[in-house]
Amino acid sequence: MSTHAASSSPTYGNWRRPRRPGLGPFGMIGTAGVFGGLVVTLLASLFSLAAAMVILVPTAILIAPLMMRTQDGRNMYQLIAVRIGWMRRKSKGSTTYVSGPLSRRQAGRFQPPGLLGRMQMREGRDAYDRDFGVLFHRSRNLYTIVLCCEPDGGSLVDPDQVDNWVASWGGWLARLAHETGLRGASVIVETAPDSGTRLANEVLPRLSPDAPAAARAVMEEVVEQYPQASSEMHTYITLTYGLPAGQKPKHEELITDLATRIPGLLSGLVGAGGGVAYPLSAERIAEVVRVAYDPAVAGEVLDIRTQYGGTGLEWDDAGPAACVEDVASYQHDSGVSRTWMLTLAPRGTVRANVLRGLLEASPGTRRKRVALLYRPIDPATSARIVEADRRAAQFMATSGRGMVQARAATEVRAAEQTAQEEATGAGLVEFSLMLTVTVDSVEELADASATMRNLQGAARLSMRPADRMQAAAFSCTLPVGILPWELTLIPRDLREAL
Repeated sequence: MSTHAASSSPTYGNWRRPRRPGLGPFGMIGTAGVFGGLVVTLLASLFSLAAAMVILVPTAILIAPLMMRTQDGRNMYQLIAVRIGWMRRKSKGSTTYVSGPLSRRQAGRFQPPGLLGRMQMREGRDAYDRDFGVLFHRSRNLYTIVLCCEPDGGSLVDPDQVDNWVASWGGWLARLAHETGLRGASVIVETAPDSGTRLANEVLPRLSPDAPAAARAVMEEVVEQYPQASSEMHTYITLTYGLPAGQKPKHEELITDLATRIPGLLSGLVGAGGGVAYPLSAERIAEVVRVAYDPAVAGEVLDIRTQYGGTGLEWDDAGPAACVEDVASYQHDSGVSRTWMLTLAPRGTVRANVLRGLLEASPGTRRKRVALLYRPIDPATSARIVEADRRAAQFMATSGRGMVQARAATEVRAAEQTAQEEATGAGLVEFSLMLTVTVDSVEELADASATMRNLQGAARLSMRPADRMQAAAFSCTLPVGILPWELTLIPRDLREAL
């Protein structure tokens, strides 16, 4: 990402989608199939036309789906794979989940479903003697820590200060590429209407019994009416680390290593405008997940934590009692959710407040989470990617004509700027965005979806619903460190070749 200073406020942009290797819409495998099929067809035509047609027709049928791609680059084979996976899970009953004493779950507890059910919670203490939780992904040998911060607001802040925060945030992301073993990071901004519990707990116990009736009535009315126009916002940062292939996990050593990293990570967040930053304990992580699956208990959880200093909730009891996944929604306890995934980032330049509407609480929704997923790239790989993009842009500029050549010239300037910034020490980070909205019933989901589409348009984002994978997408927007690219069956290099 690059910054452009303007007379009033700076603008940002120059994010680029890595170019897919291959010819036109074909990936590397499709291109190899096209040229290989043509060569074999030509050789077969030397014997007979019938033999050539026997080879040409099946090859064309197999390659044709690679030409038809959606806006986010998926081909027909990938779309078919999603539908087949959905039908298999539905036939096995995996789209319905039940936990608790009457279920088959271990010890009759409310274990989290799906990907979260494969995790174990561990605890550690950092250099400042603060508790922090560590989520261990058993199937992938990954460890996740969760940080929480209270960012400084952008209202009445000078544009120069905002630009400094953005630059510091970019530097913090760039330093993640040098974090040993880091597989990915995410920033989750969760908003919800204020229940008024905190205000009531602060005000009502302090009312004097000897106060005038009018004064008491005014304060009680403030406590009752104020939450209707306010909201609560929480920001979580997850960092997921992995072990080298073949290395056995040694939990105590890994937790000690994470404890030494946390103070430095927190200081970088504070410098980037993160405000007060601290690690989340295992109990707090469990509470966040519990409220996400059952939004109706948010006030109850806050009351217990305020009165007793903690809820005592454990990870194995943070899940829902029941949940059902449909094609376009995910029903869980007292909420119904829908998740969208980014298909196209804003084109051109944007200002710092481009996501403000999307991040703010939306009327008519119970909870909303915006998750930014980051995959830092090591410096050596960054240099190769930047040079490959630069060569590809120069080739397009020299081979195109008219409007195609004009657009290619713009691509060349952007690629050259990216190469220059990378050469001077800037980091390269892959990113995506996911959005989850939760309402009280299925009937309210249509209105909430329309509101979300309007907010996405205002933010200049192109997003699509995560149909037939709503449960997994819902989990990805929780602050538990689930990285989609670490959970795919097809290796990353092979996916790019497609």
